[in-house]
Amino acid sequence: MAKSKLKILVIDDDPKISWLLTEGLGGKYEFASARDGIEGLQMVSTEKPDLILLDIKMPGMNGLEVLEKLNKLDGRPDVIMVSGHGETHNVVDSIKLGAAEFINKPFDVDEVEIHINGVLERSRLQKENRDLKKQLEARHDYNSFVGDSAAMHKVRSIVEQVADSELTVLIRGESGTGKEIVARLCHQMSGRKNGPFVKLNCAAIPRDLLEAELFGYEKGAFTGAHKTKQGRFELADKGTIFLDEIGDMPMELQSKLLQVLEQQEFVRVGGIQNIHVDVRIICATNRNLEVAIKEHGFRDDLFYRLNEITVFLPPLRERPEDIPLLAEHFIKRYNEQYGKDFKRLSPATTERLVGFAWPGNVRQLENMIKQVVVRGDESVIAELIASAEAQPMPSAVTGSDAQTTPAASESAEPRTYSLKDRVGKTVAEEEKQLIAEVLNKTNWNRRRAAELLDISYRSLLYKIKDYKLNVTK
Repeated sequence: MAKSKLKILVIDDDPKISWLLTEGLGGKYEFASARDGIEGLQMVSTEKPDLILLDIKMPGMNGLEVLEKLNKLDGRPDVIMVSGHGETHNVVDSIKLGAAEFINKPFDVDEVEIHINGVLERSRLQKENRDLKKQLEARHDYNSFVGDSAAMHKVRSIVEQVADSELTVLIRGESGTGKEIVARLCHQMSGRKNGPFVKLNCAAIPRDLLEAELFGYEKGAFTGAHKTKQGRFELADKGTIFLDEIGDMPMELQSKLLQVLEQQEFVRVGGIQNIHVDVRIICATNRNLEVAIKEHGFRDDLFYRLNEITVFLPPLRERPEDIPLLAEHFIKRYNEQYGKDFKRLSPATTERLVGFAWPGNVRQLENMIKQVVVRGDESVIAELIASAEAQPMPSAVTGSDAQTTPAASESAEPRTYSLKDRVGKTVAEEEKQLIAEVLNKTNWNRRRAAELLDISYRSLLYKIKDYKLNVTK
């Protein structure tokens, strides 16, 4: 297939200018022309040119006024100003307003071609730099996807299988487990990798502003809407939009999102025209959406449309074998970032990390390691863990935010005080009494108590919190 020519829009009230350029350079570029500023602004939207040649002296709206309006458009093309009146103030004003070049009339067609090629080459290099940055970010995201546990191997396998599809992906897991990293990986491993990756946290935007952020708004749609603004969906055209905390989206917006999923179009706030977009949607949530549906907080039809592929990220406490790898990864990252040379954690400190419950998951571990590297002192970890353990433990499965998660694997050998053997089908009160009995027997040595109860140390901490047991000696 022949490569399409780059399109140049000529905005000039002199028809001879457009004719001259088309005759001289029509074999290399595709030209479109407008006779005044108003027509030119309209054609920017319809023709979507790669470059604009803009005359300064025109009847009605002059070139500088047109340039000011072009600057209000998202992602406007480069502009070369053209004028037969080469006063210094015109050149200065044009550059201040963001013009890429300035050409005086009369000009030679070869001279114009040199300017066009120079501007397009700069634009090409800037795009290459952006693409290179995206590639580096993608490599960073993949390298950040650390884990050798069976659970993380499964996640990585699912991502590799579905990334280069157009299926909607729903990423589920507790806060801090790395859902955004998975979303970025899905984008960077897809055919849309050269398109934009646009993120929006649905829980971070006030309810009244969320619709405008998602779908944009027309000028005058509400107080303060002084100009038309594109929403995140338009900005993500030909790429991917990542809707984080989708479970917190208001019900009234969920129907509009369903329309975008099914028809790939929407209407801006205050608008009447349907806008079509080509966007892949990836969502994430730490909520139990099935419970939210039963409580009439989430649409079931939207859930089934989002849930084409589900990726579940297990909490860090359920994959303790990954903790040393993650710690080593973060040490390397922050050594490089802060110019430090912290070597490695001692076995005792590593064991302390592995034994901690990690309510904040990978994000909490990362922040802890960052402090260690910056301060050059691993004793920070003991202080931070002790402080965290002294705080009330969050309930793992309470209310509508409860996660449907696989149970942690327990491999300890059965003992006399095995919780699994003794509790069986008994009520929670017997479980509570048994835990209290073993804790007293071990003088509140929680690690020893967990061994006797044949449960993990992390599970024991949660049960102590859930049953409101007195953990003081």
